[in-house]
Amino acid sequence: MKKLKYISLLLLCSIFFTACSVKDSNNVDDSSKKNPAKAADENLEEVDLVLDWYPNAIHAFIYAAIENGYYEEEGLKVNVKFPSNPTDSLALPAAGKATIGIYYQPDVVIARSNENVKVKSIGSIVKTPLNVIISLKEKGINSPKDLSGKTVGFSGNPLNTEYVKAMVKEDGGDPDSVKIIDVGFELLSSMITKNVDATTGGLINHEVPVLRHEGHEINYLSPADYGVPNYYEEIFVTSDETLKEKPETLKKFMKASKKGFEFMKSNPDKSLQILLDHQEADNFPLIKSVEKESMDILLPIMETSTSPFLHQDKKVWEDNIKWLQEKGLLTKEVNAEDFYVNLDE
Repeated sequence: MKKLKYISLLLLCSIFFTACSVKDSNNVDDSSKKNPAKAADENLEEVDLVLDWYPNAIHAFIYAAIENGYYEEEGLKVNVKFPSNPTDSLALPAAGKATIGIYYQPDVVIARSNENVKVKSIGSIVKTPLNVIISLKEKGINSPKDLSGKTVGFSGNPLNTEYVKAMVKEDGGDPDSVKIIDVGFELLSSMITKNVDATTGGLINHEVPVLRHEGHEINYLSPADYGVPNYYEEIFVTSDETLKEKPETLKKFMKASKKGFEFMKSNPDKSLQILLDHQEADNFPLIKSVEKESMDILLPIMETSTSPFLHQDKKVWEDNIKWLQEKGLLTKEVNAEDFYVNLDE
């Protein structure tokens, strides 16, 4: 809980002091370089979008929408920006320094509930957790109870420790016997060098394909399979003020993003190439085979037969709020409607 308070303080500081720290992707629309008239079109309304990280497969639909002119069709010019700090994609929209950000459902609940950060989710990008517990296959960790007496590395977010404990308990193991240590950014190396038996905080769509690409045989376990309620790993967020002042702009953004996703589904190879063309090679170079596997993992969980892309289910929010309250991670009673609105309809 002390670390949670520290992260909350960091988030509040970020809202007030990191507004100018975000890295611009030079508007990422390379077509504007080929056609200056496009970039100079003053009729387009600018939308600043802060990604959760540098471009990778989960953002392919955004770049497909830019490349194919879907945002322009809606009268928008989307400027994609990269975060300089982990909280930028929440802090900048909250401070009115960006229109939209990509963040994480449980963290939004905590930020709004505990720190009164006035942001809401306007669309779900992924329907299930991407965060998984990963271990080398040789460790024989086939279910969470096998973590009893083992050491698990995590990367600073206290939510990850709660996920591990809940999963081990649900599976009949001893959560108190699990040693959980902060390994910072060394999630992969700490596991490969066997300083830890497993890690939490790695993603099924990134760390898992990377490890496979490097020739490692691994096991991984999803929180939603062991006592943790299903949650939307990534969501679009905006401030209450922006939602009030620019609802039509946000709806246009969502409509074009949805078209980008439809293109991504129908043309995965073309979408992958568009992504590779827009990668931030100096900071986060992409490996084509890794991003292809990532896209294959993501596409089936970005929409389901009962929940279209971007749509949000009230029950998913209610279940997560209840779970966070039970774990003592929320400081007050809140309602699901405080955190989201569906703009995809």
